[in-house]
Amino acid sequence: MSVLLQLFLNFGMLSVLAVGGGTAVLPEMQTVLAAQFNIDHTAFVHIYSIGQLAPGPNMMMVLVFGFQLAGLLGAGVVLIAFFIPSSVLCLSMGRLWQKIGERPWRRAVQNALEPISIGLMCSGVYAVAKAAVVGPLTITLAIATFAAILFTRVNPVFMILGAGGLGALLMHFFGLH
Repeated sequence: MSVLLQLFLNFGMLSVLAVGGGTAVLPEMQTVLAAQFNIDHTAFVHIYSIGQLAPGPNMMMVLVFGFQLAGLLGAGVVLIAFFIPSSVLCLSMGRLWQKIGERPWRRAVQNALEPISIGLMCSGVYAVAKAAVVGPLTITLAIATFAAILFTRVNPVFMILGAGGLGALLMHFFGLH
């Protein structure tokens, strides 16, 4: 099977499974990219981190995977495969949802989907943290950054950049890799 077809099928599947947002499919995306395209967890975390800092939707980082695996055509295939199916599904379901109105089972479905979405997003955060938090220094930086984001009004981007810069400086100073 060609790389472009593999990219299309895998990212199309991930698109449809992204209940609650792209973060929900990060563990599966990480598994697929490792198994079928030999992208290791470290590379995955680095690309994901860049996607978090770049302006615009953070899941645009999937284009980097497509580009890395098949050039500009690969990035285009991933763009179409990852964003079009979920967009069509959301548009269709949104229209259907409006037609349904305020029936009692509608609230039941919404209440059931909320914890599922939260759980899937938490599993995405765990998948990224598992590969990124690898020692005492990264554990300390992760906890300190999380606490600072929770208890201050400083933009999280600045916190993440600061923690990344401080981590790189300390790793270089102490000779850690």
